[in-house]
Amino acid sequence: MAITTLLKAEERKDTGKSFARAVRKSGNIPCIIYGDKKDPIAASLNGIEALKLYNTGKMLSQLIDVETLGGKKFKAISKEIQLHPVKGNIIHIDLLRLGADSRISVDVSVSFINEEESPGIKAGGILNISRYTVELDCPATNIPEGVVVDLTGLEIGATIHLSDINLPEGIISAITDRDITVASIAAPMSEAEMEALDAADAARPEGVEDSEDSGEDSGEDSGEDSDTSEETSSDDKE
Repeated sequence: MAITTLLKAEERKDTGKSFARAVRKSGNIPCIIYGDKKDPIAASLNGIEALKLYNTGKMLSQLIDVETLGGKKFKAISKEIQLHPVKGNIIHIDLLRLGADSRISVDVSVSFINEEESPGIKAGGILNISRYTVELDCPATNIPEGVVVDLTGLEIGATIHLSDINLPEGIISAITDRDITVASIAAPMSEAEMEALDAADAARPEGVEDSEDSGEDSGEDSGEDSDTSEETSSDDKE
């Protein structure tokens, strides 16, 4: 089960660019709360608490208990998080209010266990991971923290699909038109393949890194220019 985090929201009647800027200057984050067939709420969230949740890396897949100063309590999940293009701080959050019977699609992390119990890996096989996250359709109140893949008994050439993984009851793949490949165990590279890979690296043109550095510098300049436009864009939502 996913952990639930409490965020307190202060409803606000005023909206618009100037008010959103004032909210940010006070250390809080402008927010829109919508969904569950109810009117949207314009609010502000505590900036420190929201940043703590964001830094866990699970903000888009973790249930949030929202409590307003007006006494309203409900569950929600983050649907959109806007970041400042240069500073990287959060400038706006959209929260989706969830009803008791709601289902949502979320990306859930994938982890692997018992590599030492895989004959294929013991024989020198390589675990090729195709998906570090999978998109699952879950009841709003039953979002798993992660999906665990057991590699016990898998040989070289084995392919692990999402259908091979035991998911909790009521949880299914959000992608229904195909069976997702999560990982496979490939044969180890031959000496010839390793030499060819080394040769390809050696043949890479000189100056590639320099050109990338140059691109980063120009990106920073353009980022400064976009500072105002990005904030205006997010303010328009208010």
